Amino acid sequence: MTLLSHELWGKRVELISELVPGAGVIAHLVDPNWPSVEREIEAVQEAARAKKLQLRILKAATESEMNAAFASLAELRVGALIVGDPFFLSRPEKVIALAARYAVPTVYDFRVYVATGGLISYGTSLTDTYRNVGTYVGKILRGAKPADLPVEQPTKFELVVNLKTVAALGLTVPPSILSRADEVIE
Repeated sequence: MTLLSHELWGKRVELISELVPGAGVIAHLVDPNWPSVEREIEAVQEAARAKKLQLRILKAATESEMNAAFASLAELRVGALIVGDPFFLSRPEKVIALAARYAVPTVYDFRVYVATGGLISYGTSLTDTYRNVGTYVGKILRGAKPADLPVEQPTKFELVVNLKTVAALGLTVPPSILSRADEVIE
């Protein structure tokens, strides 16, 4: 299974720039130890250039580095933030709390962040992906050789918006985002 993670970063940049049009500087919070971090950064850089946005890369592999990265947002004049990587997904409450504390509009890669209080997410439906993984496991348990099974790509993607967080940040969600949202949390 693949999550198409690199292919979706550009869409996240597009969404956050649409939601926060005055943000001339965006930041991308990354775990420098994540094996594909360089590809991820390149995808975000390309999307930021296309939108004529300045991009700051913030690296954090520990909670203290995460605290320092969020504390640097004001000094860097960051108007919006992009968050992904498994390190952050394993601690959504901490990330959401820091984004709220520093009042930074943030786009995430998975729904769990928005359900926890984050602003907006766009990514692969993990529920759908886990269902597909279960199907593969069933095939393997019935005798299929894993090497003979094709790599599956996701077919369901989710755009989720949290209106409480929108209000807390004093933002207005453009109708173009609301009309595309798969879920709006009130």
